[in-house]
Amino acid sequence: MYRNTSSSSNYDNIVQTSVSTMGSEPPQNTQGYELEESAVEQQSRGNLNYPQGRSLWLISASLGVMMFMVTFEIPVVATSVVAITDDLGGVDDRSWFLTSYLLGYVAIIVVSSKLSDIYGRRPLYAACILLFLISSAACSASQTTNQLIVFRAFQGLGGGGSYSLGTIITTELVPKTQYTAATARLSICVSLGLLLGPIIGGAISANTTWRWIFIINVPVAAICLAFVLVGMPRDFPFQGQESYDLRLSHTSAKSTVGRLDIVGAILLLFAVTLLTAGFEEAGSLFPWDSAYVITLLVISALSWVLLIIWERRVTLKNSILEPILPWRFFTQRSIGGILLCLMCLGGPFVISVYQLPQRFQVVNGLTGLEAGVRLIPFTLSSPVGTGVAASVAGRLKISPIYIILAGALLQVVGFALLRTLPITTELLPRTYGFEIIAGFGCGMNLALLFVVIPGVVEARDQAVAMGAASQFRMMGSAITAAIATSVYNGYTQPRLGNVGLESEASLGQPVHLTAGSDEIIKEVYAGGYNKQMIVLAAFAAAQVPAAILLWRRPQIKA
Repeated sequence: MYRNTSSSSNYDNIVQTSVSTMGSEPPQNTQGYELEESAVEQQSRGNLNYPQGRSLWLISASLGVMMFMVTFEIPVVATSVVAITDDLGGVDDRSWFLTSYLLGYVAIIVVSSKLSDIYGRRPLYAACILLFLISSAACSASQTTNQLIVFRAFQGLGGGGSYSLGTIITTELVPKTQYTAATARLSICVSLGLLLGPIIGGAISANTTWRWIFIINVPVAAICLAFVLVGMPRDFPFQGQESYDLRLSHTSAKSTVGRLDIVGAILLLFAVTLLTAGFEEAGSLFPWDSAYVITLLVISALSWVLLIIWERRVTLKNSILEPILPWRFFTQRSIGGILLCLMCLGGPFVISVYQLPQRFQVVNGLTGLEAGVRLIPFTLSSPVGTGVAASVAGRLKISPIYIILAGALLQVVGFALLRTLPITTELLPRTYGFEIIAGFGCGMNLALLFVVIPGVVEARDQAVAMGAASQFRMMGSAITAAIATSVYNGYTQPRLGNVGLESEASLGQPVHLTAGSDEIIKEVYAGGYNKQMIVLAAFAAAQVPAAILLWRRPQIKA
């Protein structure tokens, strides 16, 4: 069942409007910057039938569950690394169990968004779910660490594509008046994935084979794939609409391929992958001044420069070729502020899920499962913050910029308070309160930054902007992880050297102290984790000037 948003009498006007705007620049939103559809966008979407009833339920269920699963796969491996290496060996490769997934994740996000613009949401989303399903099965069957690393990269491709398209489809599933609530529900699924990942991973590794952390993905992804194939219309989100954009998407295969910005996609892939790989390895397996890290970062920088030059050329040329990252994103202050905010948010939000359980295990001597439980105040307060922020922005009509600034300041306070924890092996009760403050602030900004996007970009750029937002958030987490790891190692290594030990600690890698280790060693580790909180607080503070780029008169409204 579908809900028609206009009468059939408007059909001729819709088609006429679509035809008349061929080859021209769509009008920008310059009247009040409200999150409301412009007149042309209302006409072009006027005959659109939004899914209702069973169809809406099936699509929404698939989106929520897949968003949970692909996020769940990020932290679940962190508490299972020891079990994996005990079985497969390859202790030196353990950091790549996480890194390979993140690399695949960030490499595909914007590319999948643009491909879905050309080939349609339904086939691309179904393909990403299928890739996630197959690669998860392959991960569970891995016989060597190299096999697991490769399969994890493919799993990341499927997961990143599912995440990116999930955020896009959510904004097209409901009218704009319901964006805030729909995006908040999706953000809660993300938070729950981060919440349950460490707990379930620790429970699985303690009670059964580690392979179950991948096996459980197979039936769940299969159900989500069936929901998409049954519930989502073939021509979603243009069901019931005959417009220029829809007719263009149904043109010949030759003309469709001609729209692909293949050069831009390759440059973006190199730029993102090499940047992420360089920051992931720096300060961990390789020093910052190593030839390996420098080479990765230099090639990435050159790729970014070439990408910007190429995308400017493609955008200004105004040909059938569609830019993978439009030049407009580099010149518009609002979308730039959103992307910078998300990049600075990615680190504090994601890295806390890795760092805090490690502290609980290394310093406080808890098991992986116990550490995951102690993380609940952070991961549970995040979806609560998301819900509160959505309610305040939607019902009270408070501009998102004020809520985003408040969320950033709460993060600064929360991480600064975590920095003040005494260097002791005792787990103090106030730690949970500090987790709640930081998690609540992260949750406030996670959903609202995505909600604002449709109000600051043109309709033709919405899908790519959503993908870029997801990609910048994940890039930010990788960069923050590298800096936090470098700070941690810089503090712990010389101090441990004084007592004859080498620091094995690295973000995302559990540390096991020897039987002769004493309180002094644990206190060194505690000091290192406190130093990391300074890094997270700094990235939280950086969200404030980035958010100010959204300042308008009048302000954006949700």
